[in-house]
Amino acid sequence: MEEYILAIDQGTTSTRAILFDQNGQLCYMQQREFKQYFPHSGWVEHDAKEIWNSVVEVVQSLFTIYNIRSSQIKAIGITNQRETTVVWDKTTGEPVYHAIVWQSRQSQDICDQLIKDGYSPMIQDKTGLIINPYFSASKIRWILDHVENMNKDHLLFGTIDTWLIWKLTGGKVHATDYTNASRTLLYNIYDLKWDDDLLKLFDIPKTMLPEVKESSCIYGYSDETLLSGLHFRAPICGVAGDQQASLFGHTCFQSGDIKNTYGTGCFILMNTGEKPVVSHHGLLTTIAWGMNGQMTYALEGSVFIGGSVMQWLRDGLQLFAHVSETEAMAKSLDDNEGVYLVPAFVGLGTPYWDNDVRGTIFGLTRGTTRQHIVRAALESIAYQSRDVIEVMKKEAHLTLTHLSVDGGATDNEFLMQYQSDLLNIDIMKPQVKETTALGAAYLAGLAIGFYESQEAIKSRHLISKTYHSQMDFQKALQYYQQWQKAIAATCLFK
Repeated sequence: MEEYILAIDQGTTSTRAILFDQNGQLCYMQQREFKQYFPHSGWVEHDAKEIWNSVVEVVQSLFTIYNIRSSQIKAIGITNQRETTVVWDKTTGEPVYHAIVWQSRQSQDICDQLIKDGYSPMIQDKTGLIINPYFSASKIRWILDHVENMNKDHLLFGTIDTWLIWKLTGGKVHATDYTNASRTLLYNIYDLKWDDDLLKLFDIPKTMLPEVKESSCIYGYSDETLLSGLHFRAPICGVAGDQQASLFGHTCFQSGDIKNTYGTGCFILMNTGEKPVVSHHGLLTTIAWGMNGQMTYALEGSVFIGGSVMQWLRDGLQLFAHVSETEAMAKSLDDNEGVYLVPAFVGLGTPYWDNDVRGTIFGLTRGTTRQHIVRAALESIAYQSRDVIEVMKKEAHLTLTHLSVDGGATDNEFLMQYQSDLLNIDIMKPQVKETTALGAAYLAGLAIGFYESQEAIKSRHLISKTYHSQMDFQKALQYYQQWQKAIAATCLFK
């Protein structure tokens, strides 16, 4: 009878349950979307109980639809939307407020005050992060300040992984892993502990915080009474935030290995090895994973607008009916003919961190067509990714040979080829597209010997397509230099 690792991939808009076999192949998958709440402008919230129910639903449907027996599941891995914050009462098990999503800006005032008071250097020195409502600490503080009639002595905090572990174990385990802890703005990534100075600064009781464990170890066991009719008991033993899990799923195990997830935005992570690299140009320093008593660190950069620029062209400007059309539209031109689109719809992310700029288009003539705009939009994704990668190369003092990629936009062959040309390195697209869930499965499987070693995993890692640079290096450089001019002009126009 086939044996599997169950990966629970709890994302921002949906939850997936996926079964992987011993070769790391995806065998079965179920997915459910859940409701998004927008109570005020800039606020984004989830109902933590709805998230839990979505997990129960996808696991149950996976078992029933594909006739999976609980004995076939050897371990559970969890990967999750990172920074999203849940606070609940440990005696009742009830959240005291909606989960505040990583995107939400309702704690902006708290962050602005901390920046004004000069705490940015201290916080970055301890956490590798910048002061921003993106991270968990200010979200916790906001809940403590704004929710009435709660017993503060009974409160627990967790990112989504912690909430799911607590629910899966029937309230027996309150824990997180190093990767998720490193995204809270409360965890010292050098001392590897919750930082007393930061807890005092945010006025957050240490009693709320989960135990921090390795990304690949046994956290506890699922309570067989929770998933009705399945009598399902298995060790939870792989946990990592989604971008770190993706890095692991790509088998980026060596220092200098790098991946880019092309989604709504782009998330780029580079493995920097056993020592954290401190960024002076807008990158985040974070924990990639912790295993076998050893930390692996990463540099991270974010592109705010990646694939969503194509959604805008489709829905806002109606330049095409389906995103799948854009590849042929871009390929119909031999050149961009000087047209550049800077999609700064919500400002610019790494390495600029400018929230005030807005999008621009340069180089328009009477000869400019829909095809030019579409090509410029696709190119902008590649340019922004290079912006991040160039900083990573300089600060980590590493030479890149290839870029591992995943996400919906990797289906666009024009974009992938242009990215290869622009970076002058190979672009490697894996056979298993669900690299985030796969990373969680690998971490879980390694903890129980289902997968023998990282080397064995690496040997089985299959690439579906490799893109090799085909453009003259000088020509690619000229394209990029023009992009840099477009960025500079965009930043002046406020």
